[in-house]
Amino acid sequence: MKEEIRNCQNCKSEFIIEPADFTFYGKINMPPPTFCPECRRERRSCWRNERSLYKRKCNSPGHDEDIISVVSPDKPFSVYDDRFWWSDKWDPIEYGGEYDFSKPFFSQFREMLEQVPLISLSVTNMVNCSYCNVSADDKECYLISASDGNERVRYSNRTVFNKDSQDIYIGNHCELCYEIVNCRQCYKLFFGFNCNQCTDSAFLYNCTNCSNCFGCTNLRNKSYHIFNRPYPKEEYERKIKELNLESFSALRQLKEKHKSSTLESIHRFAHILKSANVSGDNVQYAKNCAFCFDVIGNPSAEDCKFVVWGGYNLKDSYDCGPGIGLNTELLYDSFDCGMSGSKLYFTSVVYGSHDIRYSINCHSSNNLFGCYGLRSKSYCILNKQYTKEEYETLIPRIIEHMNQMPYVDKKGRVYKYGEFFPPELSPFSYNETIAQEYFPLSAEAAAKAGYRWRDPEPRNYKIQIPNDQLPDHIKDVPDDIVGQVIECGHKGTCNEQCTEAFKIIPQELEFYRKMNLPLPRLCPNCRHYQRIKQRNPPKLWR
Repeated sequence: MKEEIRNCQNCKSEFIIEPADFTFYGKINMPPPTFCPECRRERRSCWRNERSLYKRKCNSPGHDEDIISVVSPDKPFSVYDDRFWWSDKWDPIEYGGEYDFSKPFFSQFREMLEQVPLISLSVTNMVNCSYCNVSADDKECYLISASDGNERVRYSNRTVFNKDSQDIYIGNHCELCYEIVNCRQCYKLFFGFNCNQCTDSAFLYNCTNCSNCFGCTNLRNKSYHIFNRPYPKEEYERKIKELNLESFSALRQLKEKHKSSTLESIHRFAHILKSANVSGDNVQYAKNCAFCFDVIGNPSAEDCKFVVWGGYNLKDSYDCGPGIGLNTELLYDSFDCGMSGSKLYFTSVVYGSHDIRYSINCHSSNNLFGCYGLRSKSYCILNKQYTKEEYETLIPRIIEHMNQMPYVDKKGRVYKYGEFFPPELSPFSYNETIAQEYFPLSAEAAAKAGYRWRDPEPRNYKIQIPNDQLPDHIKDVPDDIVGQVIECGHKGTCNEQCTEAFKIIPQELEFYRKMNLPLPRLCPNCRHYQRIKQRNPPKLWR
């Protein structure tokens, strides 16, 4: 087919469907999309809550204790503690029902979600971890998400195999690091951005294999440099001591100086490593991929398009991420899926499965349509078990029904077969999800776009330490600051899910003292959004 220009039914802008795109849609027997790539990603993001956590009651039989959950207590859902949810003490099949051809499919799926118990947190093999989500194999971690294999890491997101570090956004195999973004294999690096194999350094931008460097940009294999100027070892150590990094006021001035030098430095058009025929950014070991971002692994991806946060041998996939891949192929409009899976369309949190459509949190299964929470099942629709023959007869009828009786949301957007779940049916409000991180909106703009918004609950904190009364120097911080209510510097005036106040935990204070770093002035949420702002969005410009 020839290239076509179409109008997005959401943002009304034009987008191009290329001949190769039509070939892919034909390969998986899907109609072309009616949303542009950006709106498709925003729509998926509205279903992924990584960091908004709430205290609520566990609804599992015989339990009413408080648990931490991504689903707030005011929502019309039953929620099980993750350990009970994974047990064999209940069966999601019991919540299945007949397909109703008098209602749109998406309405029926939402009704099922309000009946079948949802999982409180998406965690696996966690040891002594608190307030973590979308995480696996972590030990003694606190408030981290989208993580794997970390030890003693706090206040971090997209963190993999890091140790004894804090305030990371995208980091792997780092140790004793603080406030780093997109860094790998670094040791004792503070305030680093896009750095690899750097040690005993601070305020670095795009540096590789550097040690004992400060305020530098674009350096390779250097030591004892300050703002890209070399110094003898003894003079370097004297000047670093004079910088007084233990002082918050001194650190703030150095941040501004480094920001200015970074803006004046040369920036690469994209970070693409050992890849062929690839467009995007932060891509490595990929082949024939277009508009892909944060694609990692060796190999990472082949013959993919519109992938954000994926890799590890992902093949023949479109509109995927975050969290997809690992020996997986033929994914479409899905996130958090993979582990030797294939033919996963409009799915999330689906692993080791094949031929799954419109399903969430299903594992080691095949041939599911519109299911939630199933494990080791086949030929189910809306959590109801069918024979192979019944399933194969019913699926074409359901697809035809989805096209003849589509779901129409409050803004008039039409959802037929081939569209991801409507955001207004998500268990989460817009600002509870990663949509607010990638596509930030105000409450007014979200309402205008037809998205739900969750207003912050009245906190009524009794501030014990006003922000401007925090000790400037780490040596002046008393032991009894632990547990006290500290005012956040933003005071809730930002659009960054500000909690207005925060506390210092014992392990955190020990870290600041060990690293000779001053106390932060912002709550963890505001710090997270400040780190996000340091990166370019997953977008290309001419």
